[in-house]
Amino acid sequence: MDMAAMRKKAREDMKGYCRVCPACDGRACAGEVPGMGGSGTGSAFMANLEALKNWRLNMRTIHGAREADTSLTLFGRKLSMPILAAPMTGVSYNMGGKLPEDVYSEMIIAGTEAAGTMGMTGDGADAAMYDGGVAAIAKHGGLGVPFIKPRAQSEIIARIRQAEQAGAVAVGMDIDGAGLITMALKGQPVGPKTFVELKEIVAATSLPFIVKGVMTPDEAQLAVGAGAAAIVVSNHGGRVLDSTPGAAEVLPAIADKIKGRAVILADGGVRSGSDVLKLLALGADAALVGRPMAVGAFGAGAEGVAALLNKMRSELVSAMLLTGTANVREVSRDILTAAR
Repeated sequence: MDMAAMRKKAREDMKGYCRVCPACDGRACAGEVPGMGGSGTGSAFMANLEALKNWRLNMRTIHGAREADTSLTLFGRKLSMPILAAPMTGVSYNMGGKLPEDVYSEMIIAGTEAAGTMGMTGDGADAAMYDGGVAAIAKHGGLGVPFIKPRAQSEIIARIRQAEQAGAVAVGMDIDGAGLITMALKGQPVGPKTFVELKEIVAATSLPFIVKGVMTPDEAQLAVGAGAAAIVVSNHGGRVLDSTPGAAEVLPAIADKIKGRAVILADGGVRSGSDVLKLLALGADAALVGRPMAVGAFGAGAEGVAALLNKMRSELVSAMLLTGTANVREVSRDILTAAR
Protein backbone atom coordinates (compact mmCIF):
# COMPACT_ATOMS: atom_id res chain seq x y z
CA MET A 1 0.00 0.00 0.00
CA ASP A 2 1.36 3.42 -1.03
CA MET A 3 0.61 5.35 2.17
CA ALA A 4 1.58 8.70 0.66
CA ALA A 5 -0.83 8.22 -2.24
CA MET A 6 -3.56 7.11 0.14
CA ARG A 7 -3.14 10.21 2.27
CA LYS A 8 -3.05 12.47 -0.81
CA LYS A 9 -6.37 11.10 -2.08
CA ALA A 10 -7.95 11.37 1.37
CA ARG A 11 -6.78 14.99 1.62
CA GLU A 12 -8.36 15.79 -1.74
CA ASP A 13 -11.64 14.02 -1.03
CA MET A 14 -12.04 15.50 2.46
CA LYS A 15 -10.89 18.98 1.47
CA GLY A 16 -12.45 21.61 3.71
CA TYR A 17 -13.23 19.05 6.41
CA CYS A 18 -9.93 17.30 7.17
CA ARG A 19 -6.45 18.43 6.14
CA VAL A 20 -4.92 14.98 6.73
CA CYS A 21 -2.11 16.68 8.64
CA PRO A 22 1.28 14.94 9.04
CA ALA A 23 0.51 14.89 12.78
CA CYS A 24 -3.20 14.40 13.46
CA ASP A 25 -3.27 16.30 16.74
CA GLY A 26 -6.24 18.66 16.42
CA ARG A 27 -4.28 21.90 16.21
CA ALA A 28 -5.20 22.81 12.64
CA CYS A 29 -8.89 21.91 13.03
CA ALA A 30 -9.61 23.25 16.53
CA GLY A 31 -13.25 24.19 16.91
CA GLU A 32 -14.30 22.69 13.59
CA VAL A 33 -17.44 20.79 14.62
CA PRO A 34 -19.15 19.83 12.32
CA GLY A 35 -15.92 18.71 10.72
CA MET A 36 -13.13 16.57 12.16
CA GLY A 37 -11.90 18.92 14.85
CA GLY A 38 -12.34 19.21 18.58
CA SER A 39 -14.95 21.27 20.39
CA GLY A 40 -14.20 24.87 21.34
CA THR A 41 -10.47 25.46 21.65
CA GLY A 42 -9.79 21.86 20.62
CA SER A 43 -7.98 21.24 23.90
CA ALA A 44 -9.81 17.97 24.62
CA PHE A 45 -8.76 16.54 21.23
CA MET A 46 -5.17 17.61 21.87
CA ALA A 47 -5.31 16.27 25.44
CA ASN A 48 -5.78 12.72 24.13
CA LEU A 49 -2.44 12.85 22.31
CA GLU A 50 -0.69 14.74 25.10
CA ALA A 51 -1.83 12.17 27.66
CA LEU A 52 -0.25 9.39 25.60
CA LYS A 53 2.95 11.39 25.11
CA ASN A 54 3.20 11.79 28.88
CA TRP A 55 4.02 8.10 29.13
CA ARG A 56 7.32 6.65 27.90
CA LEU A 57 8.13 3.01 27.16
CA ASN A 58 10.95 1.36 29.12
CA MET A 59 13.13 -0.44 26.60
CA ARG A 60 14.25 -3.90 27.69
CA THR A 61 16.18 -6.37 25.54
CA ILE A 62 17.43 -8.93 28.07
CA HIS A 63 14.46 -11.24 28.34
CA GLY A 64 12.90 -14.36 26.87
CA ALA A 65 10.02 -12.80 24.93
CA ARG A 66 11.17 -13.76 21.43
CA GLU A 67 7.71 -13.63 19.87
CA ALA A 68 4.86 -11.20 20.39
CA ASP A 69 1.33 -12.60 20.47
CA THR A 70 -1.14 -9.85 19.56
CA SER A 71 -4.25 -12.05 19.48
CA LEU A 72 -7.16 -11.87 21.89
CA THR A 73 -10.82 -12.83 22.15
CA LEU A 74 -13.48 -10.13 22.52
CA PHE A 75 -17.21 -10.83 22.74
CA GLY A 76 -16.63 -14.41 21.62
CA ARG A 77 -14.60 -13.51 18.52
CA LYS A 78 -10.90 -14.26 18.07
CA LEU A 79 -9.10 -11.14 16.85
CA SER A 80 -5.61 -10.70 15.42
CA MET A 81 -4.91 -7.53 17.38
CA PRO A 82 -6.26 -5.40 20.23
CA ILE A 83 -6.95 -2.55 17.78
CA LEU A 84 -10.52 -1.83 16.66
CA ALA A 85 -12.07 0.86 14.47
CA ALA A 86 -14.00 3.39 16.55
CA PRO A 87 -17.60 4.29 15.61
CA MET A 88 -17.72 7.34 13.33
CA THR A 89 -20.60 8.73 11.30
CA GLY A 90 -21.72 11.96 9.69
CA VAL A 91 -19.78 11.53 6.46
CA SER A 92 -21.81 14.31 4.80
CA TYR A 93 -21.22 17.03 7.39
CA ASN A 94 -18.00 15.85 9.06
CA MET A 95 -15.96 14.43 6.16
CA GLY A 96 -17.19 16.20 3.02
CA GLY A 97 -19.73 13.74 1.68
CA LYS A 98 -17.67 12.20 -1.14
CA LEU A 99 -18.70 8.77 0.15
CA PRO A 100 -22.27 7.69 0.96
CA GLU A 101 -22.77 6.75 4.60
CA ASP A 102 -23.44 3.07 3.89
CA VAL A 103 -20.39 2.78 1.61
CA TYR A 104 -18.18 4.30 4.30
CA SER A 105 -19.50 1.85 6.92
CA GLU A 106 -18.92 -1.06 4.54
CA MET A 107 -15.31 0.05 4.02
CA ILE A 108 -14.70 0.17 7.78
CA ILE A 109 -16.26 -3.23 8.51
CA ALA A 110 -14.69 -4.94 5.47
CA GLY A 111 -11.29 -3.40 6.20
CA THR A 112 -11.26 -4.41 9.84
CA GLU A 113 -12.34 -7.95 8.96
CA ALA A 114 -9.56 -8.17 6.36
CA ALA A 115 -7.06 -7.20 9.07
CA GLY A 116 -8.44 -9.88 11.38
CA THR A 117 -10.07 -7.51 13.81
CA MET A 118 -13.39 -5.74 14.34
CA GLY A 119 -15.01 -2.42 13.47
CA MET A 120 -17.67 -0.32 15.11
CA THR A 121 -20.33 1.80 13.45
CA GLY A 122 -22.24 4.80 14.68
CA ASP A 123 -25.53 6.65 14.77
CA GLY A 124 -26.61 10.11 13.71
CA ALA A 125 -29.44 12.43 12.79
CA ASP A 126 -30.07 10.70 9.46
CA ALA A 127 -31.45 7.16 9.83
CA ALA A 128 -29.18 6.06 6.98
CA MET A 129 -26.17 6.48 9.28
CA TYR A 130 -27.17 3.79 11.75
CA ASP A 131 -28.93 1.63 9.16
CA GLY A 132 -25.88 1.59 6.90
CA GLY A 133 -23.63 0.45 9.70
CA VAL A 134 -25.99 -2.30 10.81
CA ALA A 135 -26.32 -3.52 7.21
CA ALA A 136 -22.53 -3.71 6.85
CA ILE A 137 -22.23 -5.67 10.10
CA ALA A 138 -24.94 -8.11 8.97
CA LYS A 139 -23.17 -8.59 5.63
CA HIS A 140 -19.97 -9.57 7.45
CA GLY A 141 -21.49 -12.19 9.73
CA GLY A 142 -22.14 -9.87 12.65
CA LEU A 143 -18.46 -8.97 13.03
CA GLY A 144 -18.95 -5.47 14.34
CA VAL A 145 -20.57 -3.36 17.03
CA PRO A 146 -23.19 -0.69 16.26
CA PHE A 147 -23.31 2.27 18.65
CA ILE A 148 -26.46 4.25 19.39
CA LYS A 149 -26.69 7.87 20.49
CA PRO A 150 -28.28 8.57 23.92
CA ARG A 151 -31.74 9.15 22.51
CA ALA A 152 -35.13 8.50 24.14
CA GLN A 153 -35.37 5.04 25.70
CA SER A 154 -37.79 3.69 23.09
CA GLU A 155 -35.59 4.94 20.25
CA ILE A 156 -32.54 3.22 21.70
CA ILE A 157 -34.35 -0.07 22.24
CA ALA A 158 -35.69 -0.01 18.66
CA ARG A 159 -32.12 0.31 17.39
CA ILE A 160 -30.95 -2.46 19.72
CA ARG A 161 -33.46 -4.74 18.01
CA GLN A 162 -31.87 -3.89 14.65
CA ALA A 163 -28.46 -4.86 16.05
CA GLU A 164 -29.86 -8.15 17.30
CA GLN A 165 -31.41 -8.93 13.91
CA ALA A 166 -28.08 -8.18 12.24
CA GLY A 167 -26.34 -10.75 14.45
CA ALA A 168 -23.95 -8.16 15.88
CA VAL A 169 -21.48 -9.50 18.44
CA ALA A 170 -22.41 -6.66 20.81
CA VAL A 171 -24.21 -3.34 20.86
CA GLY A 172 -23.37 -0.07 22.58
CA MET A 173 -24.34 3.47 23.38
CA ASP A 174 -21.97 6.40 23.10
CA ILE A 175 -23.37 8.21 26.09
CA ASP A 176 -20.64 10.81 25.56
CA GLY A 177 -22.68 11.98 22.54
CA ALA A 178 -25.11 13.63 24.99
CA GLY A 179 -23.88 17.09 24.06
CA LEU A 180 -23.18 16.66 20.36
CA ILE A 181 -23.62 19.91 18.45
CA THR A 182 -24.29 18.07 15.21
CA MET A 183 -27.25 16.17 16.68
CA ALA A 184 -28.72 19.36 18.13
CA LEU A 185 -28.40 21.12 14.78
CA LYS A 186 -30.37 18.33 13.13
CA GLY A 187 -33.22 18.40 15.66
CA GLN A 188 -32.38 15.03 17.22
CA PRO A 189 -32.63 15.24 21.03
CA VAL A 190 -29.92 13.42 22.97
CA GLY A 191 -28.91 13.72 26.58
CA PRO A 192 -27.49 12.10 29.73
CA LYS A 193 -28.99 8.96 31.23
CA THR A 194 -29.77 8.18 34.84
CA PHE A 195 -28.51 4.94 36.39
CA VAL A 196 -32.06 3.54 36.26
CA GLU A 197 -32.40 4.42 32.57
CA LEU A 198 -29.05 2.86 31.76
CA LYS A 199 -29.99 -0.30 33.64
CA GLU A 200 -33.24 -0.50 31.67
CA ILE A 201 -31.37 -0.22 28.35
CA VAL A 202 -28.81 -2.89 29.28
CA ALA A 203 -31.57 -5.23 30.45
CA ALA A 204 -33.39 -4.83 27.12
CA THR A 205 -30.93 -7.10 25.28
CA SER A 206 -29.05 -10.35 25.70
CA LEU A 207 -26.17 -8.95 23.64
CA PRO A 208 -23.08 -7.71 25.49
CA PHE A 209 -23.73 -4.01 26.06
CA ILE A 210 -20.96 -1.40 25.84
CA VAL A 211 -21.11 2.06 27.43
CA LYS A 212 -18.84 4.48 25.58
CA GLY A 213 -17.82 7.80 27.05
CA VAL A 214 -16.75 6.87 30.58
CA MET A 215 -14.14 9.24 32.00
CA THR A 216 -14.29 8.81 35.77
CA PRO A 217 -13.95 5.82 38.14
CA ASP A 218 -17.36 6.40 39.72
CA GLU A 219 -19.16 6.34 36.36
CA ALA A 220 -17.20 3.23 35.36
CA GLN A 221 -18.56 1.54 38.47
CA LEU A 222 -22.07 2.77 37.69
CA ALA A 223 -21.86 1.36 34.15
CA VAL A 224 -20.70 -2.02 35.44
CA GLY A 225 -23.34 -1.91 38.16
CA ALA A 226 -25.99 -1.34 35.50
CA GLY A 227 -24.86 -4.56 33.79
CA ALA A 228 -22.58 -3.29 31.05
CA ALA A 229 -20.24 -5.94 29.67
CA ALA A 230 -17.72 -3.31 28.61
CA ILE A 231 -16.92 0.38 28.78
CA VAL A 232 -15.01 2.68 26.47
CA VAL A 233 -12.85 5.27 28.20
CA SER A 234 -13.38 8.17 25.80
CA ASN A 235 -14.04 11.90 25.62
CA HIS A 236 -15.67 11.46 22.18
CA GLY A 237 -12.52 12.55 20.40
CA GLY A 238 -12.69 15.88 22.20
CA ARG A 239 -15.79 16.78 20.20
CA VAL A 240 -18.38 17.35 22.94
CA LEU A 241 -16.75 19.12 25.89
CA ASP A 242 -13.77 21.45 25.82
CA SER A 243 -11.09 21.11 28.52
CA THR A 244 -11.58 17.44 29.36
CA PRO A 245 -8.53 15.31 30.20
CA GLY A 246 -7.21 12.78 27.73
CA ALA A 247 -8.28 9.14 27.89
CA ALA A 248 -4.82 7.90 28.89
CA GLU A 249 -4.82 10.39 31.76
CA VAL A 250 -7.88 8.90 33.46
CA LEU A 251 -7.58 5.27 32.35
CA PRO A 252 -5.35 3.98 35.20
CA ALA A 253 -7.75 5.08 37.95
CA ILE A 254 -10.70 3.59 36.08
CA ALA A 255 -8.88 0.30 35.50
CA ASP A 256 -7.95 0.11 39.17
CA LYS A 257 -11.67 0.10 40.02
CA ILE A 258 -13.19 -2.26 37.44
CA LYS A 259 -10.41 -4.35 35.84
CA GLY A 260 -11.62 -7.94 35.58
CA ARG A 261 -15.27 -7.02 36.07
CA ALA A 262 -15.84 -5.73 32.54
CA VAL A 263 -13.93 -5.32 29.29
CA ILE A 264 -12.10 -1.99 29.19
CA LEU A 265 -11.64 -0.30 25.82
CA ALA A 266 -9.86 3.02 25.38
CA ASP A 267 -10.33 5.57 22.62
CA GLY A 268 -8.53 8.82 21.90
CA GLY A 269 -5.38 9.91 20.09
CA VAL A 270 -4.16 6.46 19.04
CA ARG A 271 -1.80 6.93 16.11
CA SER A 272 0.66 4.04 16.43
CA GLY A 273 1.23 0.58 17.81
CA SER A 274 3.24 2.11 20.64
CA ASP A 275 0.18 4.14 21.64
CA VAL A 276 -1.82 0.92 21.76
CA LEU A 277 0.76 -0.75 24.00
CA LYS A 278 0.68 2.22 26.37
CA LEU A 279 -3.10 1.96 26.72
CA LEU A 280 -2.86 -1.78 27.38
CA ALA A 281 -0.26 -1.15 30.07
CA LEU A 282 -2.54 1.47 31.63
CA GLY A 283 -5.35 -1.06 31.96
CA ALA A 284 -7.20 -1.33 28.64
CA ASP A 285 -8.01 -4.66 27.02
CA ALA A 286 -8.02 -3.11 23.55
CA ALA A 287 -7.81 0.29 21.86
CA LEU A 288 -10.08 2.06 19.39
CA VAL A 289 -8.81 4.13 16.44
CA GLY A 290 -10.99 6.85 14.93
CA ARG A 291 -9.78 9.60 12.61
CA PRO A 292 -6.97 7.56 10.95
CA MET A 293 -9.61 5.04 9.84
CA ALA A 294 -11.44 7.81 7.96
CA VAL A 295 -8.20 8.65 6.17
CA GLY A 296 -7.77 5.00 5.22
CA ALA A 297 -11.34 4.68 3.93
CA PHE A 298 -11.31 7.89 1.92
CA GLY A 299 -7.80 7.27 0.65
CA ALA A 300 -8.02 3.61 -0.37
CA GLY A 301 -11.31 2.09 0.76
CA ALA A 302 -11.35 -1.13 2.76
CA GLU A 303 -7.76 -1.84 1.68
CA GLY A 304 -6.66 1.46 3.20
CA VAL A 305 -8.38 0.65 6.50
CA ALA A 306 -6.74 -2.79 6.61
CA ALA A 307 -3.33 -1.39 5.66
CA LEU A 308 -3.36 1.16 8.49
CA LEU A 309 -4.45 -1.46 11.01
CA ASN A 310 -1.75 -3.89 9.89
CA LYS A 311 0.83 -1.11 10.10
CA MET A 312 -0.21 -0.43 13.69
CA ARG A 313 -0.06 -4.13 14.46
CA SER A 314 3.52 -4.31 13.14
CA GLU A 315 4.44 -1.33 15.30
CA LEU A 316 2.79 -3.00 18.28
CA VAL A 317 4.81 -6.19 17.73
CA SER A 318 8.05 -4.19 17.62
CA ALA A 319 7.16 -2.27 20.78
CA MET A 320 6.26 -5.50 22.59
CA LEU A 321 9.55 -7.21 21.72
CA LEU A 322 11.50 -4.16 22.86
CA THR A 323 9.71 -3.98 26.22
CA GLY A 324 9.74 -7.68 27.05
CA THR A 325 5.98 -8.09 26.51
CA ALA A 326 5.05 -11.58 25.30
CA ASN A 327 1.33 -11.12 24.72
CA VAL A 328 -1.30 -8.39 24.71
CA ARG A 329 -3.43 -10.14 27.32
CA GLU A 330 -0.81 -9.57 30.04
CA VAL A 331 0.83 -6.18 29.77
CA SER A 332 2.59 -4.86 32.84
CA ARG A 333 2.35 -1.21 33.87
CA ASP A 334 6.07 -1.54 34.68
CA ILE A 335 6.88 -1.06 30.99
CA LEU A 336 5.89 2.61 31.39
CA THR A 337 7.66 5.61 32.84
CA ALA A 338 5.92 8.96 33.33
CA ALA A 339 7.55 11.75 31.32
CA ARG A 340 9.15 14.40 33.46
